[in-house]
Amino acid sequence: MSTWSSLWPAQQGGQSPLHAWLLRLATLSGALGGAVILTVALIVTVSVVMRNVGLRGITGDFELVQMSCVYAAGLFLPLCQLNKGHVMVDLFTNWLPEKVVARIDQFWTFAFALAWACLFFFMFRGMEDIRAYDDRSMLLKIPMWWAFVPAIAGTGLSSLIALAQTFFWRDEITGPIGH
Repeated sequence: MSTWSSLWPAQQGGQSPLHAWLLRLATLSGALGGAVILTVALIVTVSVVMRNVGLRGITGDFELVQMSCVYAAGLFLPLCQLNKGHVMVDLFTNWLPEKVVARIDQFWTFAFALAWACLFFFMFRGMEDIRAYDDRSMLLKIPMWWAFVPAIAGTGLSSLIALAQTFFWRDEITGPIGH
């Protein structure tokens, strides 16, 4: 076990307190993303049914679909990072020893952490600009800066998760502790 992972000893069940805490946050974030998609799917279904029976559909349903996709994408990011659900191409590393592959994987996980942190920073700055401009959607007049909030939260949490995966949950070969 590496010295980093010894800083956060595993509890019963093999997970450190940090891992359990980030797992709960990532799961909550993913569940919120799923709830957003489900809610908007129901709204669109009701709107389409209303139109098919001769009533006026729900005003701005397409705006809700657009916004919900942005919300859900941001909210799903932490769970994807936690599960290492990103596209990986190991065509060139299959022949390498496991320790070397583990170090390469650790390097790229750290690169993900830095990329998430940069996205977090630039999206936060973008949100400040959009909020100052007071840009709103056409029909529902939803402030456009609201779309940044789940994306900022998702990238920030993803960065923390990737940092934890890099420094706390790794041993020499097997990868994240508790998996």
